[in-house]
Formats: sequence, structure tokens, C-alpha cells
Amino acid sequence: METLIASSSSTAAIPRRPSIRPVRSSNSSASTSPSTLAFFRKPLFGNQRKLNHSFHNSSPSASSNVKLNIKCGVTEINESQFPEIVLKSDRPVLVEFVAGWCGPCRLVAPAIESLSKEYEEKLLIVKIDHDSNPKLIEEYKVYGLPALIMFKDGIEIPESRREGAITKAKLKDYIDTLLQSVSVA
Repeated sequence: METLIASSSSTAAIPRRPSIRPVRSSNSSASTSPSTLAFFRKPLFGNQRKLNHSFHNSSPSASSNVKLNIKCGVTEINESQFPEIVLKSDRPVLVEFVAGWCGPCRLVAPAIESLSKEYEEKLLIVKIDHDSNPKLIEEYKVYGLPALIMFKDGIEIPESRREGAITKAKLKDYIDTLLQSVSVA
């Protein structure tokens, strides 16, 4: 917050913040200029975002709109994808149960994201939304969020459950320990 102190003899104008105007959609009744560049950002979980870019070209020869959907980060799956992706995987799978309203889930999301890139050859990391997948929540008895469970060959690895926020260093140790126990067994 900016504080401005002015004396009675001061003639300087108080700086104003630029107003933020909503971007009108293409099906809006108001007309927009053909050179409009609009960005729409809808946050999902933590660092995972879906970006929609809409570009309009002002030249008459290029009248097409290009829309790009970019999804960054850990893959989010649902109940129908769980058996195929998690239970039939040929490598270990770390499943993170999360919810959009969960503060600790958003807190650990950057660490999960970073480690998913670091371990991409050894481990698959997926997210499952708590609210959208009640059967999985009941089947695996997930009571706290975020919850981490590691699977290998379609079976939950014993002692792999972890609930609550965790630092990146402890998460790395947790994953390394589980990967070592899987490779030895």
C-alpha cells in the first residue's frame, strides 16, 4: 500500500492506478478491435495452470484466430483413468490427492511440480481431485489433504502414505526412500 503525504502548499497531483477493464469475449455484443490480444488464466492446483491465448490478426489476409491450450505440470487424472494410468503402470506412481480449497495442497504444489521434472524417468506423479473422485477417496481411505500414496505394479507400497504439507527436501527424501525400497524388493 502506498502512502502519500502532502502539505497544503503542494500542488502535485495524486498518482492514480490505471483502471483494470474486463476483456470482452468474442461473442459479446460490443465490438472489439481486430488487433485485440486477450489472455485468460484459470488457476487449477498450485503451479498448474491452463492458459488460453487468443490472438487476432489485423491484416485482411489472415483472418483466422489461433487458440492455444497449454497445460503445465503434474498430470491430473480421475477415477476412470486411475486403473489404466496408476495400477497398470510399469514404473512407480506417486498419487497426490488434492483439493482446490486446500491451502497445504497449494503450498506443496511447487515442490511436487519440480520433483516431477526431476524424477520423470523413474517415477510418474499424478494428482487426483478430492471432490471430483469420491470413490477413490473412499477406497483408499484418504482423510487428510494433501495425501501422497505410492503405487508399484498396481499395489500400494507399504508405509508409503503421507498426509499434510511437506518441504521439498523432505519430499525428496521420502521419494528416494520409497524408490530404494521398491528397487531392492
